[in-house]
Amino acid sequence: MSQNGGSGTSPAAYRPGGASAYIILVLLCLTYAFDYTDRMIVASLIPFIKQEWGLSDTLLGSLTGVVSLFIAVFVLPFSLMVDRWSRKKAIGIMAVLWSFGAAACAFTRNFTQLFVMRSLVGVGEAAYTSGGHAMIAAYFPEEKRATMNGLFTAAIPMGTAIGVILGGVIAETLGWRYAFGILAVPGLIVAILFFWVKDYKTVQIVRTTGDGAQAVRVKMRLADIVREFLHTPSVLFTYLGYVGNTFVTTGLMNWLPSYYHRVDGLPMDKAGLKTSIVFLLAIFGAPIGGYITDKIRKKFLNARMIVPAITSFLTALFLFIGFSFLEGNAQYLFMICFGFTAPMFAAGGSAVTQDVMHPGLRAISYSLAQFFMMLLGYSLSPIFIGFISDRYNLLTAFKFLPLFAVVGGVAFLIGSFFYVRDLNKVEKVRLEE
Repeated sequence: MSQNGGSGTSPAAYRPGGASAYIILVLLCLTYAFDYTDRMIVASLIPFIKQEWGLSDTLLGSLTGVVSLFIAVFVLPFSLMVDRWSRKKAIGIMAVLWSFGAAACAFTRNFTQLFVMRSLVGVGEAAYTSGGHAMIAAYFPEEKRATMNGLFTAAIPMGTAIGVILGGVIAETLGWRYAFGILAVPGLIVAILFFWVKDYKTVQIVRTTGDGAQAVRVKMRLADIVREFLHTPSVLFTYLGYVGNTFVTTGLMNWLPSYYHRVDGLPMDKAGLKTSIVFLLAIFGAPIGGYITDKIRKKFLNARMIVPAITSFLTALFLFIGFSFLEGNAQYLFMICFGFTAPMFAAGGSAVTQDVMHPGLRAISYSLAQFFMMLLGYSLSPIFIGFISDRYNLLTAFKFLPLFAVVGGVAFLIGSFFYVRDLNKVEKVRLEE
C-alpha cells in the first residue's frame, strides 16, 4: 500500500467518486433499508404477537432490544474483520445471515424461539453499518462525506416505513408470521449483489515516528490503537451523542404504532401508516442535514458537530411540547417536525467517526458508535419504554425521551471544541483498488 510521502504512485491508486462509487452507494442504501425492514418489523407486529401469546410490554420490547444487544456484542470483532479482510464480502455474508434469521421468525411457535431468531438477526447486522460508512468514506471525497452519509442514513426511515407499513398490512391479511417471511426476501437478493462490487485493498494500520530523515513507519499495536481513541475526544463525545439520540428514535420507532393503536383506537395497519409518515420525513431530513453540514463546514470546520448539537436540541423541544402539552392533530404536527429533525445528527456524526481516525480504523471507529448506541440506546430504549408503560402508560414513558435528546445535543456541543485539533492529527493514506 502506498502511503502519502512514499515513493512513487501506484497505478492501482484510484480517485474517490465516479460511477462505481454511486453504484456502491445505491447498493449500500438498499441493503441498509432492508436491514431496518427486518430490524423494525416487530414494531407493527407487537399487537398480533401480544394477542396470540399474551406477552407483557416489557417482553415485547425485548424482541427489538435483543437485536440491538447482539449487535453490541459482535460489532467490534466483526468490524475488525471488515477493516482487516474485505468490506464487500463481510457485508454480503452478514446480510445473508440476518435475512435468514428474519425469515426463520416465520416458523417460530413460542416466545423463546422468536427471541432466538431475533438474536440471529442481531448477529447478522453487527457490522454492516460500520462497513458501509467505511466504504463511503473511501469512495467519496471528504467535502461530500456528510452529504453521502446523510443519503445512507436516509435508508433507515425508508426501511422502517417498509417494515411498519407492510408488516401491519401483511399481518392483517395473512398473519404476522407471513410478514417476517415475505419481507426477508429483498434483503437476501441485494446481499448477493454485493459480492460483485469493487473494493479497495485493506489499509495498513501504521503510524509515523520521528521527524524528517529519521521518520519511520511502524505497525500500530493494540495499545497504540486504544490510545488513538482515548486521545480523540471529539469521537468519544460523538459516541455519547449517538446514544442520546438513538435512545429517542428507537423508543418511538418501536412503540409509536402501539401508541396510536391504544390512544387513537386505530387498527395496526392504519397506526403503522400514521407512524411511517413521521419517520418517512427522515428520508429528507437525513440528507438535508448532511448537505447543510457540508455547506457550513466550508466556513466552520467543526460544523459536523455543531449541526448535530442544534438538531438534537430541536428534537428535544418538539418532543417536550408534543407529549407534555398537546394531543390529537396538534401533537401529531410536532411529531412531523420531530421526524424531520431527529435524523439530522447522523450525517455529521458518522462523518466525524471517519474524519478524525486513521483510515485503517474507519470501520472500527464507527463500530464503537454502534456498540455504545446499541448497548445503551437501541437495546435499552424499547425495554425502558415497555417497563414504564406497564407501570403507567405509553404517554408517560414518552415524556422521558426529550431528556435523552438533550444529553445527545450537549455531547455534540462539547465535542465540537476538540474536532479541529483531532482532525489535524490524522495521517493521510493513499488507497488502492
